[in-house]
Amino acid sequence: MKKFLLIDDHAIVRSGMKFWLSAEYNPSEIDEAENGKEAFQKIQDTDYDLLLLDIHMPETNSFELLKSILNTKPDSKVLIFSMNSESMYAKRFIKAGAMGFVSKDWPIEELKKAVDLILNNKKYFSNAFIESALDEKIGKENNNPFSNLSDREFEITNLLLEGKGVGEISILLNIKNSTTGTYKARIFEKLNVQNVLQLNELAVLYDIKK
Repeated sequence: MKKFLLIDDHAIVRSGMKFWLSAEYNPSEIDEAENGKEAFQKIQDTDYDLLLLDIHMPETNSFELLKSILNTKPDSKVLIFSMNSESMYAKRFIKAGAMGFVSKDWPIEELKKAVDLILNNKKYFSNAFIESALDEKIGKENNNPFSNLSDREFEITNLLLEGKGVGEISILLNIKNSTTGTYKARIFEKLNVQNVLQLNELAVLYDIKK
């Protein structure tokens, strides 16, 4: 029997996914978590065959959650399941240890393909992801300014886009306020924005924020 954990703050998404997983993988046991704290508790108590993790949830830093999951249970298999841009998020999360990325608005066949591959200890890459990786390898120019951010800068950018201030971010990431402030200034310089409002507008333009 397969065991799944759905980590998503939207009850209707969890309900739909639970129905689909129950039909496709019968018998199965499917648990739910609406935030990182609840998810981490369940992960400590149960060994899951697959975790399906959303990117943006209230009071949850999904990058840090993924790292904590893999530090606690290194063999965990995690599939990112999100509405956010594959081109900007997939590479970073896969680099951090996720085994695949599926957008919530893709055909259900792609989700099935991803789940089956990961359950069989293989990573899932979409055709677009593979093409993008090949373009990067041969040096084709990427005009998305968010691609120039380091993983930590991108992580802080997402927290800024969630409306968090320097103090909150410092607590979440366990770094000094001055360090967060330096990162923020560097992010604004790289993206050529003056404030969080402009950052939000740029994020929407490049499909970083829905």
